[in-house]
Amino acid sequence: MKELIFSTNNDWTGLVTRLTIGIVLFAHGSQKMLGWFGGGGFENTMAYFTSNQHLPAVIGFMVICIEFFGALCLMAGFTGRLFAIAVIFLFLGIIFTVHGPNGFFMNWYGTKKGEGYEYHLLMIGLAIATLINGSGKFSIDGLICK
Repeated sequence: MKELIFSTNNDWTGLVTRLTIGIVLFAHGSQKMLGWFGGGGFENTMAYFTSNQHLPAVIGFMVICIEFFGALCLMAGFTGRLFAIAVIFLFLGIIFTVHGPNGFFMNWYGTKKGEGYEYHLLMIGLAIATLINGSGKFSIDGLICK
């Protein structure tokens, strides 16, 4: 089990993919958890998820935790593969529940009802690379496996 969770190729690819996911996801997660960067904070985000999006509270809670704590773990390179799986499911859920009907492209000109899912596919691709490769150089996973 240790090998499955913590193993890594200890290369630059894992470092780049996990830091990219982690940094971008942390910005969104801190909006939801702490209200940073113009976000609503935990209470308002939970209300939005349960009232507007009609998600069960446990799903809303998991979204916030994956985006905030998962991002921190990815940046540190701790359980990178587990959080890569969580990110894949998170972004598939976001595509199917919110952004799918808006098409592929982002809403650059404000002419659509919402944003497309191109960004979400990029995050899924990075998460798949992290899942395959592991956390890479300078990761806690690499230290655990030594």
